[in-house]
Amino acid sequence: MMKSFSIPALLAAYREGQCTPGEVIEEVIRRCDAYEARDSAVWITRADAKALRARAAVLGADPKARHLPLYGIPFAVKDNIDVAGLPTTAACPSYAYEPARSSGVVARLEAAGAICIGKTNLDQFATGLVGTRSPYGAPACVFDADYVSGGSSSGSAVAVAADLVSFSLGTDTAGSGRVPAAFNNLVGVKPTRGLLSAAGVVPACKSLDCVSIFAKTVAEAEAVLAVAEGPEAADAWSRVREPVPAAKPVAGAVIGVPSSQSLEFFGDDETRRLFEESAARFKKLGAQPLEIDYAPFAEAARLLYEAPFVAERFTAAGVFLKTGPAHADPVVAQIILGAENLSAADLFKAQHRLQEIRASLAPLWEGMDALLLPTVPTQYKVAEVEANPVELNSRLGTYTNFLNLLDLAALAVPAGFTASGLARGITLVAPAFHEPQLMAFGAAHEAALAGQDVPVPARIGTAEGMELLVVGAHLSGLALNHQLTELGGHFQREVKTAPLYRFYALPDGKRPGLIRVEDGGVSIEGEVWRLPLSAIGPFLAGIAPPLGLGTVTLSDGGFCKGFICEGHVAASAEDISSYGGWRAWIARSASAG
Repeated sequence: MMKSFSIPALLAAYREGQCTPGEVIEEVIRRCDAYEARDSAVWITRADAKALRARAAVLGADPKARHLPLYGIPFAVKDNIDVAGLPTTAACPSYAYEPARSSGVVARLEAAGAICIGKTNLDQFATGLVGTRSPYGAPACVFDADYVSGGSSSGSAVAVAADLVSFSLGTDTAGSGRVPAAFNNLVGVKPTRGLLSAAGVVPACKSLDCVSIFAKTVAEAEAVLAVAEGPEAADAWSRVREPVPAAKPVAGAVIGVPSSQSLEFFGDDETRRLFEESAARFKKLGAQPLEIDYAPFAEAARLLYEAPFVAERFTAAGVFLKTGPAHADPVVAQIILGAENLSAADLFKAQHRLQEIRASLAPLWEGMDALLLPTVPTQYKVAEVEANPVELNSRLGTYTNFLNLLDLAALAVPAGFTASGLARGITLVAPAFHEPQLMAFGAAHEAALAGQDVPVPARIGTAEGMELLVVGAHLSGLALNHQLTELGGHFQREVKTAPLYRFYALPDGKRPGLIRVEDGGVSIEGEVWRLPLSAIGPFLAGIAPPLGLGTVTLSDGGFCKGFICEGHVAASAEDISSYGGWRAWIARSASAG
């Protein structure tokens, strides 16, 4: 079974007969069920397992389908986008309705062979950048459950970051497709306004709304965008892609970078550091930095909520919220209903100022190929947002709110991790229809970052437990696995270590030892389990020498706490590294006996 849900890996596995869509769907169901025990707020509605199996069976039985660009690829959809057969709630149960058909974007993806797994959680009516404004709960950041996952497309981002699906759809009006990408180490595409049809999308601000894409890599996001884009008669705001000059390489390109004094990180020096490192990375790749004043962009960003543009949200959901429906989020209702009495004169005044800002920025765009920004200035804990929901939410939109008002395209990509293991991102911005240019720059940064071997922290939710790597008798179905399950442990996923270890059969014949080495290391198979924090102490107390608990590097570059062995054992134990794991060794031992 495939361990990776990356689109290239799955398509290659299908071509080579290593797996079928039916087998992948079974794995998706297993992963979603397992993750539900850790975080039950990711999904609002999952597709019926029987229907998913039927869809996979149809694809698997059709030889022609195997040539589809997204054949058998599992994806998730934000629950303000219609999917036939699943209710649309916009995270408000009393608003829910059963759509007669899927949105145009979902229909395009399914026609290309993709399989929709279900509808994901969001800030209610797509109003928020925090991911906490939902009666269905707040999806947790995959790196630390104490922190917000970002919104409003919270569940869509977490579903991809947690390896439950290959990609997902969100929406982006003020940053909802970029902020969650930054907090969960993802690529987020905010395409040109109208490039992906918004027909079948519950509107937030209909003239500004964009359907967005979350993926693990730039190439995967670009592949999904190629399938999803296209106009629809049902969406009066949809647009046909306009021709633009061919994408330039990074070397020689001019990339705008805000002056240091015009950037605000609200005291978060780690986020500032990562942004500065990204800017330096582009310079090292040969880009020419152009220092700019961010003030005009910041003023445009403030117009989205501080001026009458918020009245458009009232036209979308205001009448419904005035009825005082059950499950209405009070912060969302306050924001939307507060716009009811804004005047047309105020709106025109704001529109005129926005047009003046656009005109003032036109010469700047003539002299640069893209603008580089932090995606977010910082990240807050869930408890902090609950105590100060409006101000802290507003801060997260510092570098995102202006994009759609100024009709720009954006690509958010990972930028690395803070010292405490939280993800951050950068955003590349260009004029409308310049997605190919953004993809070229984003891919170059992605490759450069990977070349620096930036480690991905273990995904440990502090509020819900600790992930633990096991490589021996604690593996599923083996003699000591009951010690994990009896303490409330839950299986998370199969993994391999990085090729940095040797593996030994200890003299007692019952346990293996994993020892990190300088040279000659190999990858060893294991499993990641999640234990409640209250169980860690009792579990550690039962570990006998020469084994102990340490930090193990995984094959994907991440880290996980796990069993390690004292180095002196190598002199007296049998080296079984060539078997690649404990299961293979005990199978060999059993057959030999």
